Amino acid sequence: MGDKERIIIFDTTLRDGEQSPGASLSIQEKVEIARQLEKLNVDVIEAGFPISSPLQFEAVQRIAAESGVSVAGLARAKEADIKAAYDALKEAKKPRIHTFSSTSDIHILGKFGDVRYGKSLEEKRQMVIKMTIDAVTYAKTLVDDVEFSAEDAGRTDIGYLADVVEAAIGAGATTVNIPDTTGYTFPSEFGQKIAELKRRVKNIEQAVISIHCHNDLGLGVANTLSAIENGARQVECTINGIGERAGNASMEEIVMALKVRSDLHNYYTNINTREIYNTSRMVSAYTGLIVQPNKAVVGDNAFAHESGIHQDGVLKNRQTYEVMTPESVGVPQTKIVLGRHSGRHGLKARLFELGYKFSEEELQTVYQKFLDLADKKKEIYDDDLRTLMGDELQSTDQAYQLEYLHVSSGTNAIPTATVIIRMQEERVQESSTGDGPVDASFKAIERALDMKPCLSSYSVRSVTSGRQAMGEAIVRIVDNGRHFSGRGVSTDIIEASAKAYLQAISFQQNYSQDKQELATV
Repeated sequence: MGDKERIIIFDTTLRDGEQSPGASLSIQEKVEIARQLEKLNVDVIEAGFPISSPLQFEAVQRIAAESGVSVAGLARAKEADIKAAYDALKEAKKPRIHTFSSTSDIHILGKFGDVRYGKSLEEKRQMVIKMTIDAVTYAKTLVDDVEFSAEDAGRTDIGYLADVVEAAIGAGATTVNIPDTTGYTFPSEFGQKIAELKRRVKNIEQAVISIHCHNDLGLGVANTLSAIENGARQVECTINGIGERAGNASMEEIVMALKVRSDLHNYYTNINTREIYNTSRMVSAYTGLIVQPNKAVVGDNAFAHESGIHQDGVLKNRQTYEVMTPESVGVPQTKIVLGRHSGRHGLKARLFELGYKFSEEELQTVYQKFLDLADKKKEIYDDDLRTLMGDELQSTDQAYQLEYLHVSSGTNAIPTATVIIRMQEERVQESSTGDGPVDASFKAIERALDMKPCLSSYSVRSVTSGRQAMGEAIVRIVDNGRHFSGRGVSTDIIEASAKAYLQAISFQQNYSQDKQELATV
């Protein structure tokens, strides 16, 4: 790369990205995404927040044990958090503890308003600096690679922010992260903040400057690029830009902006851009978060041309209206790949190309589901396979499994549904009527489980092509302000809806159990 400088890609899809409302991932889904992120060639995978729940801890532990890249675990500036992060990461080849403290006056007064943290704002600020030093110092006794984040740095006074960063580096932080936690800043403002830190912090050259930009005003990527131009050398981002509220800066947009406009700068990443599309589709399938059609780089319309003038220009020369090629981000030329007579080896090879990895025993289960689908569809598309894999992984971790569904409905008939649900070794059968076949199915499930969740949203869409397309249902339920999302797929949309509802309830039950287990630790 000559004189070009490498930009470190820190992927937080599995931590911050999973905080998208209703985007809970199972342990196995996290492991699969981590494998694909490694194939994408990210530099750091932030695998989760280990102390937050036993499931989070186990997910970080499993990813750390098998990943060849740096794996980070998040921890508040508390000894218990840092110890939990270390315990989850200790089998990693390259463990990183990522600890953080709030630094903006708004956060400090909101989180440390109690007089025991100091009477005045200045006393509270000094307390935060001490917390930072203590946390980084302790983390440094456990691992060599320690990252410190100044939460809400975008709204933090530059003088105080410089003091905190200098203290963190002095205590041993190898990376200092400057997050725009609320997506508040403008690109020129955020870039200037990074440049000012480089001028003010005496020991800044002893650490890598990182940034983590949220997208509340739609400026996440712009702020990230501005920060790079002013000295940041690590970017924290997510696949498809998912994350809390309006999400995070999108990895694919940052990476392709740097690649396409390499004439304007001296930076590069090690990302294997041909794996971008596969990674995007895998994350979308597992989280149930649909990629908007006009999403840059990975949306369905990113390389589509409706205008006759545009079509004519593209046919003559693609560069007329395209600044990058579909091939450069891994969009396949053809989507039809397999059929009924395709063998296990053909299926395995194609799934591997799409980013999936599994044992021979798991392959047999997937192959049987593939044959069942092939009986219903003559042509199997890549999206069918992604949907099949998402359904397979999601079903393995569910507390409740749909074993049987029968629905009776018609214009002059009362919709009726009968379900059999398996809960470990127990099977429960119930029936119910409803306003329609989906409502009847949901009510039968509620009767079988003796619960009535609060349904916040329900949507249905086709995820593949043709009359025999796979249908996807996404159901979100809410419990005490926390959202849980379920996703079901089938060529029968009523079955897909019932499976989605059961999965959302399973996530809710897993979370409740997690909280109980954590309370007893």
